[in-house]
Amino acid sequence: MKAVILKEAGSVQNLQFAEMERPTLPADGVLVKVASISINPVDVKARAYDGVLGWIFGEERPVILGWDISGAVVETGKEVTGFKIGDEVFGMVNFFGNGKAYAEYVASPAKHLALKPQNITHQQAAAATMAASTAYQALVDVAKIKKGNKVLIHGASGGVGHFAVQLAKYFGAYVIGTSSAKNRDFVLSLGADEHIDYTKENFTEKVQDADIVLDTIQGETLLHSVDAVRSGGIIVTLPSPEIQQEAKDKANAKQVNIEFMMVASKNETITAIARLLEKGALKPHVYKTFPFEEIAKAHIEVETKRVVGKVVVNI
Repeated sequence: MKAVILKEAGSVQNLQFAEMERPTLPADGVLVKVASISINPVDVKARAYDGVLGWIFGEERPVILGWDISGAVVETGKEVTGFKIGDEVFGMVNFFGNGKAYAEYVASPAKHLALKPQNITHQQAAAATMAASTAYQALVDVAKIKKGNKVLIHGASGGVGHFAVQLAKYFGAYVIGTSSAKNRDFVLSLGADEHIDYTKENFTEKVQDADIVLDTIQGETLLHSVDAVRSGGIIVTLPSPEIQQEAKDKANAKQVNIEFMMVASKNETITAIARLLEKGALKPHVYKTFPFEEIAKAHIEVETKRVVGKVVVNI
């Protein structure tokens, strides 16, 4: 099979195509012929920075990056009962860990996959894996979102953000999304009740009583988010576990909880996302697609940090 390998961190030129053997299948595994994958910020960081690459993969080199897949089952392990050959499936494979998704065939634990709803494409399904799982686990598992909550979502037009807006609305929240002015209409089309242009407006002047803040940016945004959430509320922050002390102190003084969250591959999450996709409550926005041969261009696109929704690669 054809795969993209990375021998060392660096520029996109370090992404190299190679011919490899198909992965062997464990008893609880499913072999998927991949149709589409999606590219996440963590893919780009692992490719670019040796510290991130080592954090995820240890000393193993070369590695195959990627975690988000959609495709068709071509083989099942002897313990697998939930899938059969020919089933269309999608999921986030082995995160945090080695998903090896940049390949024509991927071996995944069966529990990391769900049947792809027939009303969405492989491109949309691949887009709705890590980003949608992150939004779901942040809002449902960590923040315990409830009907009537006021939710502030930073980076509401991005990969995680655009799913978070839709999920928060589905659970009955009042949703405020931040983005640049050019993405205002997109954020409102997702169901947001209010939009804040972060380039011209101070969100803390408009919001001081949020129950939940979803922080996809960190830095000054996290620090100022403490002013936007009520006492007893929660900020779920995603980019890094290294939360600045000033933000911690400010949150403690106000009795605001800051929780760092990193997404994990869970059967209950991908199954819930599949149901939401099937009923149309979640609609993935595919910003751009690239052929497998141009995966380097897909990485460059994600690096711009201007992606609306998700970047997808077709294999």
